[in-house]
Amino acid sequence: MSDQVRVGIIGSGFIGNIHHMGLSHVPGAAVVAVASKTPGKAAQFARERGIPHAFEDYRDLLKRDDIDAVTVGVPNYLHEEVVTAAAAAGKHIMCEKPFARTLQEGERMLAAVKAAGVKLVYGEMLCFAPKYVRAKRLADEGALGTVFLVKQSEEHNGPHSPWFWDVNLSGGGVLLDMGCHSIEFARWILNRPRVKSVSATMGTFVHQQRTRGEDHSICIVEFENGALSISENSWAKTGGIDDRCEIYGTKGNTRANLIHGNALVTHSEVGYGYAVEKADSTTGWTFTGFEEEWNYGFPQEMQHFVNVVQGKEAPIETGEDGLEVLKIIYAAYQSAGEGRRIDFPYTPPVVAKPIDLWLNAQK
Repeated sequence: MSDQVRVGIIGSGFIGNIHHMGLSHVPGAAVVAVASKTPGKAAQFARERGIPHAFEDYRDLLKRDDIDAVTVGVPNYLHEEVVTAAAAAGKHIMCEKPFARTLQEGERMLAAVKAAGVKLVYGEMLCFAPKYVRAKRLADEGALGTVFLVKQSEEHNGPHSPWFWDVNLSGGGVLLDMGCHSIEFARWILNRPRVKSVSATMGTFVHQQRTRGEDHSICIVEFENGALSISENSWAKTGGIDDRCEIYGTKGNTRANLIHGNALVTHSEVGYGYAVEKADSTTGWTFTGFEEEWNYGFPQEMQHFVNVVQGKEAPIETGEDGLEVLKIIYAAYQSAGEGRRIDFPYTPPVVAKPIDLWLNAQK
């Protein structure tokens, strides 16, 4: 392979734009194509960013010999289809979170990747966010002693695209959408110990007219090494996005806030553009982000992806990690539905989508 990795972006929505912004910071990457099924959207995306080729069918993008790798930023229900096709076309893959809508879909995706012999990186950007990377180093250096508790939360007033509200397309609510970040963050900080049990509670408190999915969730994971993680995630919090962590050890603790520690405190009567604020209004008092893509680790994540494709690094986040997170999410939905702790080893019931383990218990 040449020194430059030629990348195709599949999906031109919010996350496709983030992928492009991240890749634009990577000297060894060249974005040569974009695909979006919405008529005219890929062409506009390419024109605005100087990308040479645009397609309405991602399969046409995959046919090109001048593409080495792809990023997959499509709705959850399309992950299996796109990843399997990309693997069959011999393209290396960065797949956004959550890895799949169901465990069965994810297992088929991994099998396709392994059969094709391509490389895959699971898209968990929190493992690249500079503040969180420093927190991880503190833990690994022993500065905190033995870490026994990791808290992580991401909260705002709702997702950035309508399909998230439809649990048949997404597979779940805020736990699946953002809890996957919090769960994997804790696994990463703790060096991925085995899970002992999962307990969760959740509800649809604000957005009952928009979704059957939960809009606030709390998930507690107990690990076999005695450590705990608490993941709290919300689509029901007004006033802008919060993204923060706390790590407690026997000799110390640390905490980091990805937003407020870097932001301007702004008051606006008319509002302004702010990509990371999702569904929230930017009128009134808000925290205006500064270099959001860097603070969230997207350029660093894309640099890592390019390094993996070039054989310089092994994936920090793998498809197997994505599947383990999904398994914990299944257990959390079942715990919330049945009102009990779910012990591991755990074989999740086969359901059409993870959230059914919560929804079906409410009937």
